[in-house]
Amino acid sequence: MTNRDDLVAACDRLLEPERFKDYTENGLQVAGSDRVARVMTGVTACQALLDEAVAWQADLVLVHHGYFWKNEPVTITGMKRRRLATLLAHDISLLAYHLPLDAHPELGNNAELGRRLGFTVTGCADGELGEGLVWLGEPRPGLDAAGLARDVEACLGRQPLLVEAPGGGEIRRIAWCTGGAQDMITVAREAGADAFISGEISERTTHLAREMGIHYLAAGHHATERYGVQALGERLAAEFAVEHRFVDVDNPA
Repeated sequence: MTNRDDLVAACDRLLEPERFKDYTENGLQVAGSDRVARVMTGVTACQALLDEAVAWQADLVLVHHGYFWKNEPVTITGMKRRRLATLLAHDISLLAYHLPLDAHPELGNNAELGRRLGFTVTGCADGELGEGLVWLGEPRPGLDAAGLARDVEACLGRQPLLVEAPGGGEIRRIAWCTGGAQDMITVAREAGADAFISGEISERTTHLAREMGIHYLAAGHHATERYGVQALGERLAAEFAVEHRFVDVDNPA
């Protein structure tokens, strides 16, 4: 068991949320018990995850997608009320990190995805490692678009939507940014990437990929962002001797 504020402070030091201009509040979003023995992690603080936390008697829930997004209604009604009521009734804290958990050079979503896909990281297209969100690297030799799609499916357990650029050929430089970063495809191409992986796809993405000559793989927002929060949870378990459990609430998006 550990002190909640010590655990939160360690996360803030590690992820440095103050460096990011984000769409939400990073860090402790809901304060529960000041003592923590069990930490449950998940991608999104949905009701299903909270129900699992209650059943497991978790003291703290750690997620990538928390609450209080900019431009959302501020009233505490409906779904938001039920979620907050669950946390407060069971004295469970909610800790959330969005962009800081995408960008972290060791534990972030991009770092974890690149590691699992076997990419050699060479840098970022939009900043330094630990600050930038579009990562650059080199895949295994001889990999084409179809082969990359097979690797992504084997890794994530779901078939990505592949938009192939004209010409095909070997992929020598690859870019990736987990989640809903399909519009970063222009940044990826300008950085010299032959292929770009993200989570979602928009109607315009297909035209951008074809006309710019870059392969695009939409591998799933949820699927590409499962791993950073797990890595952070394991780090906390080792550092604070708390029990950690990751719950993957199925989400096809």
